Amino acid sequence: MGNSTGGGGLWLEVTGCTHLFGGPQALLGDLLGRLEKSGYAARAALAPTPGAAWALARFALQSPSPIVAPAAAAAAANELRALLAPLPVAALRLDAASAEGLERVGLGRIGDLMDLPRAPLTARFGGDVARRLDQALGHAPEPISPDKPRHRHQVRLVLAEPIGRVEDARAALAHLIGELCTELRGAHLGARRLEAVFYRVDNSQARLAVGTSRPARDRAHLARLFEDKLEDLDPGFGIEVVTLEATRADPFGPRQGEMDARHETEEADGAARLVDRLIGRFGAANVARLAPRASHIPERAMRRVSALQAADGGEEPAWRNPRDACPARPPRLLPQPTPIEVIAPVPDGPPVMFRWRSVQYRVAGAEGPERIAPEWWRLEGSPPLLREAHEEGAIRDYYRIEDEGGRRYWVYREGLYRPDRPPAWYLHGFFAGGRELLAKCMHLMYASKMPAIKEKSHGDSDHSQSGRGSGCALEGKGEGQRTFPGRGIT
Repeated sequence: MGNSTGGGGLWLEVTGCTHLFGGPQALLGDLLGRLEKSGYAARAALAPTPGAAWALARFALQSPSPIVAPAAAAAAANELRALLAPLPVAALRLDAASAEGLERVGLGRIGDLMDLPRAPLTARFGGDVARRLDQALGHAPEPISPDKPRHRHQVRLVLAEPIGRVEDARAALAHLIGELCTELRGAHLGARRLEAVFYRVDNSQARLAVGTSRPARDRAHLARLFEDKLEDLDPGFGIEVVTLEATRADPFGPRQGEMDARHETEEADGAARLVDRLIGRFGAANVARLAPRASHIPERAMRRVSALQAADGGEEPAWRNPRDACPARPPRLLPQPTPIEVIAPVPDGPPVMFRWRSVQYRVAGAEGPERIAPEWWRLEGSPPLLREAHEEGAIRDYYRIEDEGGRRYWVYREGLYRPDRPPAWYLHGFFAGGRELLAKCMHLMYASKMPAIKEKSHGDSDHSQSGRGSGCALEGKGEGQRTFPGRGIT
């Protein structure tokens, strides 16, 4: 039980147990003596309510520890009021603002609040003050749910003779991984973090920890995650005990897949294993993935998170109905929308021609518009005129267009149509579709890293407007050769 005054604390329910230790005072004395021998400086109190015990243990100054003996109800209540009255209001577990507000009006002690009417007190300082006071005095219930001991998924291997070779340590760890996976399978769990501890004969330890991006209990995969770390293991004078514990385990029950989606499941599992190996080699801080963010604005729709964070753990609120059809999005967005010159037959219609980087493109087809409005809640508190001007200028009408060469773009018109001002158009992203567009995208992506880029064709087939065609190999100084498929390039 943490608190704002520093240190930590525990609540113990000892009703009906004090006589087993010789009475309340003997129980507290035995408890404090054991803590002192373990190196802890502690204070204790015994009271009829959790709030009163908390206040007396932290703020009462008398010695020995304050005890409200379990006597008659009226006598115990009077004794409790007498012990709490001189304590500061902070002993009621109030936040700093409430405590300062009470002290500012001269109500600095709990005794100053006991006889005040609850209604004016609540109206002036909120309901927490009256609630905490009534809980401490026993006028309001304060149930406490005890912490249940967490089951530890741990396996242990005691060796008959100390081992001094890394190969033997690897074999011992593989044996423990098999036992732990069997235990996790019976509990319908998958490991998210594993910690192996090697106890040497000189009473020293060596710890190795690995993590997974998804719940896993595949023996071969988990053993492979420890491979790189075992190379740096120092057996010392010999290892006599090895333990393996799943410090974090998430639900991992049987999965029902579709009959025609087996390859998709295998690809997803393979990608998760690759991410786990990258994390083990480069560290969790250097491997990230994209996660959705509750925003329709393309620049804000995704965010970078650690690859160890569960991809389906519900870290984002259910802000979008999964059954709603989402319009197509380009696999690659430009860092910043680029202005373009557009010719449109009607002011609020799709473009028929546009100019980008001094090159003119004729539009063969267009789809849209998809209107994305600004997030009005981010402008709360702004002046009405400024808010109205911002909302008018931030409205975007997106179009998915395709030129005569089969290249596809994602463009948008910013703002509403006004006769006195021409609309502003921007190019925001590219869809896969053709070798020329591919080379241009790759040039934008690798211009700063690859000085020389050369396109190679693998076959003589023409590119269709759907994006099917030959592959593309990029060669650059110092970068080697990278080959990208001709379909679905991201």
